[in-house]
Amino acid sequence: MSVRDGILAILTMGPAYGLQLHSELTSRAPHRKPVNVGQIYGTLDRVAKQGLIEPAGTTDDALPLYRLTAEGRNAALKWMRHPMLDALPEWTEMLDQVIISGSIDPVAAKAVAEDYRRWWEGDLRRARTPTPDASPATEVHLARVAREAQAVAAIAWLGAAIAALSHYDSSRALSDVRPRRGRKAQV
Repeated sequence: MSVRDGILAILTMGPAYGLQLHSELTSRAPHRKPVNVGQIYGTLDRVAKQGLIEPAGTTDDALPLYRLTAEGRNAALKWMRHPMLDALPEWTEMLDQVIISGSIDPVAAKAVAEDYRRWWEGDLRRARTPTPDASPATEVHLARVAREAQAVAAIAWLGAAIAALSHYDSSRALSDVRPRRGRKAQV
């Protein structure tokens, strides 16, 4: 997952501080290994320089809060609402988009999952269509079998995701549980 995209998506729910974003990202992407806290702060610094987030004051205990700028909100909503279908979708990016977005905006996540599923169904048809110049070489055959298996797995997972997103509201607000540490406001 692009840590940047996950952070921006979470910030669509309102201002948050660094360690809170780390906690939210960890809980909203349970299929992934937790991101290093330092990566969260490095990403916040980078997206602030890019004009995607801005300071939003501090918490009662002086932790700096961040909020989206208009440009940041547009970037977040684009990631949450539009699958990346320029080429073969990257598996974990697809899961990140559907799972994280599903915890924020299940309707958008369902639409993204449906778009991905249509893409994979077309890819499965392409993988199963023999080409007249196809080499009988083992590596070509194995690559075709792998592509077919990946498409079948993606279609199955996306079907389950669409069903889940159709039957219950998976959205949830930012957690009220406060992580114990964080970067103090710089004076």
